[in-house]
Amino acid sequence: MRHARRRIVRRGARIAAVGGVLLGGLMVTQALAAEPSGAPSPGGASAQGTSRTVAGLMSQLGMARTAGSWIGSDGKPVVAVTDRAAADRVTAAGARAEMVRHSMDQLKSATVALSSAPRVSGTAWSVDYRSNQVVVQGDSSVSASDWSRMTRLAHDTGDFVRMERTEDRFTTRVNGAQPVISAGGRCSAGYNVTNGQSEFILTAGHCGPGGTLWFSDSTGRTVVGRTVTSEFPGSGDFSLIRYENGQETPGANVVAIGDGRGVRIAGTGDPVVGQRVFRSGSTTGLHDGQVTALNATVNYPEGTVTGLIQTTVCAEPGDSGGPLFSEGIALGVTSGGSGDCRSGGTTFFQPLTTAMSALGVRLTGPSEASGDATNQAPAAPAPSTSAAQGAAIAPGAGTPGSAGPGAVQEVGTKGNFVTRLTDVRNVGPGLLVIAGSLVALVATRYIRSEHERNAYRRAYSGTWG
Repeated sequence: MRHARRRIVRRGARIAAVGGVLLGGLMVTQALAAEPSGAPSPGGASAQGTSRTVAGLMSQLGMARTAGSWIGSDGKPVVAVTDRAAADRVTAAGARAEMVRHSMDQLKSATVALSSAPRVSGTAWSVDYRSNQVVVQGDSSVSASDWSRMTRLAHDTGDFVRMERTEDRFTTRVNGAQPVISAGGRCSAGYNVTNGQSEFILTAGHCGPGGTLWFSDSTGRTVVGRTVTSEFPGSGDFSLIRYENGQETPGANVVAIGDGRGVRIAGTGDPVVGQRVFRSGSTTGLHDGQVTALNATVNYPEGTVTGLIQTTVCAEPGDSGGPLFSEGIALGVTSGGSGDCRSGGTTFFQPLTTAMSALGVRLTGPSEASGDATNQAPAAPAPSTSAAQGAAIAPGAGTPGSAGPGAVQEVGTKGNFVTRLTDVRNVGPGLLVIAGSLVALVATRYIRSEHERNAYRRAYSGTWG
């Protein structure tokens, strides 16, 4: 009976050791799969300069001869044109021309017709430059009769309007996360801004109306500040939270991306269709995707918002107000969308330059004071699925000049050893599990062999001379 128990224990130990080796291998595989490839991405460091060059060229040609621009898969700018002479000018300027049927004037006329029709909650539309179409999306909340009515309107407008249904719903992303908490919900902070007299957090307007009091913890002990102005719904989704007691010293803008790290922001800019962008939020951390459309209109249940950036970056409740950025350039704050970070989805962002202009503010910190920051070419951070510590660092928390714009730097507390060890993005945990399991496997084999030798000695020791 004792021998049977020993065999069961040894067999269980061997099975556990083999399982540990397999588990460690799976952990290493997942960690390596999460690592960035290091290959240059479309819409890299020159995206902002390209945007200005192309915008100037399109302004000269006019909306009757052009129909938008985007970053191609090879990283080069592409301009949609309606005639050969315009194509020649685009080519001469160093961009690639693509001939299309419909001009921007025609595409815009369709969006005007859609905007003038009775509002249908759960719909959104934008101009798809690549397909030379206006894309109308309807989520699962749109009734069959409303969708049929919008389809008839689209058909009457022109053959360049494409209708699409989505399984998820278009919602704002306010509930369920930190770091800024109010009685009405939770949001992510966006950027630190100033009007020259006071310091503010610029975040999403739907997070809370004017007068909303915000805390940095769920206990309500630490006051962050109070919302002093808010725009939502309407021509934007943005608001200002004035820091409690004000701030005397402008601080740096550092976007937290999780694991005690942050990305230094150099300045502001406007996105380009096809550009690779990053979003950080306090629910889902750092994620990346592509800009798919500009000046999008979304009919949220709370009302219609116009002029938004449309992307393939995922987001979830609580990520609202978090920053959108690329190459160290601030581009926007999270508004809403559909889907989640498990199945993917569409997320809309409030353009930062539009919000700052309307609010009369600028980014805090010395980076904005030294020339045109958008001409700089910092490195983009690697995408991550780790939870962020927050979407903005309080003024003064970063050390100005401690890192270059766009560079990943340490911010706040890095976390204890166990937290870093169990980070799924790290190959270390997997390797440790494999090593420990191999040691256990060898040990069980050694113990078994030694036990068998001792048993043999005991059994036959009496016959030894």
